[in-house]
Amino acid sequence: MKDRHRDMALFRYSLIREAADPALTAAERGQLVRHLAARDHLGPDGDRVVVSRSTIDRWIRAWRAGGFVALVPESRNAEAKIPVSFMDLAVALKRERPARTAAQVRRIIEADRGWSPSRRTIQRLFAERGLNGRPDGAPPAVFGRFEATVSNELWTGDALHGPVIGRHKAYLLAFIDDHSRLLTGYRWCHSEDTVRLEAALHHGLASRGIPALIYLDNGSAMASKQFLRACAVLGIRLTHSTPRRPEGRGKIERFFRTVRDQFLVEIDTHPPADLGEMNRLFAAWVEGVYHRHVHSETGQAPLDRFDPGVVVLPTTDKLHEAFLWSEWRVVTKVGTVSLFSNHYEVDAALVGQRVELVFDPFDLTRIDVRHHGRPMGPAIAHRVERHSHPAARPDPVAEAVASTGIDYLRLVETQRDQGLAAAVGIEFHQLALPDELIPKPKPVTAIEEREQ
Repeated sequence: MKDRHRDMALFRYSLIREAADPALTAAERGQLVRHLAARDHLGPDGDRVVVSRSTIDRWIRAWRAGGFVALVPESRNAEAKIPVSFMDLAVALKRERPARTAAQVRRIIEADRGWSPSRRTIQRLFAERGLNGRPDGAPPAVFGRFEATVSNELWTGDALHGPVIGRHKAYLLAFIDDHSRLLTGYRWCHSEDTVRLEAALHHGLASRGIPALIYLDNGSAMASKQFLRACAVLGIRLTHSTPRRPEGRGKIERFFRTVRDQFLVEIDTHPPADLGEMNRLFAAWVEGVYHRHVHSETGQAPLDRFDPGVVVLPTTDKLHEAFLWSEWRVVTKVGTVSLFSNHYEVDAALVGQRVELVFDPFDLTRIDVRHHGRPMGPAIAHRVERHSHPAARPDPVAEAVASTGIDYLRLVETQRDQGLAAAVGIEFHQLALPDELIPKPKPVTAIEEREQ
């Protein structure tokens, strides 16, 4: 409670600090106070609050009279309504078994005493006594609120599992700028792999510049050596979240919830024919709606909050180099290397050396050879059996299936009706007699009933 009172006093002081300046005239102070009362502020609990003009004036008078201490809320000296013995028992039960939750402690007390304080009251008691640690006795993990100070300081990437498009499940690979909440790179695809992730990043780099840091989870595509090479070429620091601890990706997870609530709900009503249409619709929604809508956390639209002054766009050559893939091979005695069932000839001076083969994953006919970072010319294709990297698979395209126009069930019905019209004999369904022709049962007399 003391911490809460201190935070409240700090909030009050930060709000009135400028308006309480003795150098201001009465008119200037009144104009500033009216401006403060007309907008909302981030309160000590993290919520947006509105403070009236009379309250601001009262806080200014209190600060002038008693300084910072006068801004601290007064404690309420209410008498405890719960017997101390119950509270002591709750603390003892928690210390006896730290793994017990407040709800479990409440059940034990109620079974033993016939009545118990509420679960919320017991939780507050444990918090005051510092008993809300993990079952092993360690203090709880602390995750502070973080936000990048400038645009392009941090991008966070992740994948959203979407609907079925063209008979295949769709995934959204996206990167969001931590400071502005601007969606920098994005792409709907049918595979959550390195090729599609790089395509989404390529879009963001070409339009929004190079970030200082990219934060991803530990998925195979996001931890691949090819993606790491792309970041290294561009000077981007790549970091991954700790397994089973996804803290730090809350902003993009919140964006994904917006995608579900505002975009996918409409896609379910009018599904696109293919991924091309899906990406066009999504780009229109992102650029026309999401980027221009005021964000509830920042108070600004992502497009307005993103600072183009910090953007550093990569050159065309640099961007091309970043998204080339590489593999390491040892040159054989006859001056050749093999790569995915393909064989190439290299400079004879490299026999026995470990070289880097740099290539476009979609074109294995051209391979550049490098040794200790120095270019050693192209590798000459000797036998090419595969023209693209095994992981460079295009998105599956749902083939349009032409309708035959045959309605089998209607055809069966027509044939049946025609057969009945031409039938000479009697069909089974025609054996049913009208009600008036069905013989009625003979009444049974009382004597016959006794004999039966």
